[in-house]
Amino acid sequence: MANPVNPPRGMRDFLPADKARREHALGVIRSSYAAQGFDEIETPVLEDASRLHSGLGGDNEKLAFGVLRRGLTAEAVGEYAAAGDLEGLTDLGLRFDLTVPLARFYATHRGALPGVFKSIQIAPVWRAERPQKGRYRQFVQCDIDIIGESGVVAEIELIAATLATLDALGLTGCSIRINHRAILRGLIASWGVREANYERAMITIDKEDKIGVDGVVAELVELGLIDDAVAAQAAESLTGLPDDGWGLLEAADAGSVPWLDVEAYRQLHEIRDAVTAVVPDAALVFSHNLVRGMGYYTGAIFEIQHPEFGYSLGGGGRYDGMIGRFLGSDVPAVGFSLGFERIVDLVDLSEGHASDSVVLVYDRDVDPAVLFGLKSQLVLSGARVRVEKRVKNLKALLERLTDAGYRRFAPVTADTRTVGDLQVKPLV
Repeated sequence: MANPVNPPRGMRDFLPADKARREHALGVIRSSYAAQGFDEIETPVLEDASRLHSGLGGDNEKLAFGVLRRGLTAEAVGEYAAAGDLEGLTDLGLRFDLTVPLARFYATHRGALPGVFKSIQIAPVWRAERPQKGRYRQFVQCDIDIIGESGVVAEIELIAATLATLDALGLTGCSIRINHRAILRGLIASWGVREANYERAMITIDKEDKIGVDGVVAELVELGLIDDAVAAQAAESLTGLPDDGWGLLEAADAGSVPWLDVEAYRQLHEIRDAVTAVVPDAALVFSHNLVRGMGYYTGAIFEIQHPEFGYSLGGGGRYDGMIGRFLGSDVPAVGFSLGFERIVDLVDLSEGHASDSVVLVYDRDVDPAVLFGLKSQLVLSGARVRVEKRVKNLKALLERLTDAGYRRFAPVTADTRTVGDLQVKPLV
């Protein structure tokens, strides 16, 4: 038996119907973000390996695909490997996200960009993940970022634009979980955790929704980040919070949440109030255990939640220190990324997309000049047109065309001469 011919593990082919759905969703996302005043850019799929491994990408740096230096002999490869210098083998790598390339892009082109730059990036990225359901080695990211704005107007605009895009995609009922890195740091510091261990403690706090407060406290103790004497205090800090999370100012004034960074919390209030004023049905929920995995976040962080799904549909946050690594001076920046691979499965092709399409099913004795003349006229009128030869099993053909997204067909016989002669019928 012949071996199956499949794409590389963790990568996928897309059949026409799947590709059509993806392109439809991408088109909605692009047009929605463009209408909100963001400009699309493009960056190379490759970046310098030193840049990809500069500490900006967190754990994703470990998943970067490297490209061997040109001209390396097998002997040289062996010497590098024997010395354990695997990074010396590569000088380029495939991008593992779009944020590091954006930071490099801005540093390269800053003089040609406005003081406040609002970008769209929609492109594939690559990570050497262990392939499993929902995790791929190649996938598409959809990012919008605002660079150069230090105030919360950037967060407000990003969240409002993202909510508008979710609405354009037909995804209703989404809420935005929001937190602030300063609040997380204050919470962890109140337990006596050393600053060098803050990121590790955040990883554990991020598990609260899955393992509960007791599980979080037990893991912190097991890791040696807190001792048994502090465990009760940590548990108390993580329980008894207001249902929607927005009543902590009064509690802080009463001294019952001494760990709360009040200024950061007021920023989140300002973001919430402005977004809900623009999008009245928007639901922003303060989540003390929202962490977001990337260590480069410095301020507000946010995530899209949907009541029907146990996973995030996207997220982002402020990363003021990243671009400064390239320029030598800090530049404020905030970004929001849609989880495209999760969202695309929830999006249906619009009825307009389907109703503008028609299949011309022609008999063998039809004059090709007439057939393609009809097709040209329909295309000029704005329709998407496909021609198919009539076959014995017409039912199977029509079912396949329906799966491909078509909703109408028209028989073309030897007597058909003009578009007016066509009898357009529904496929379903």
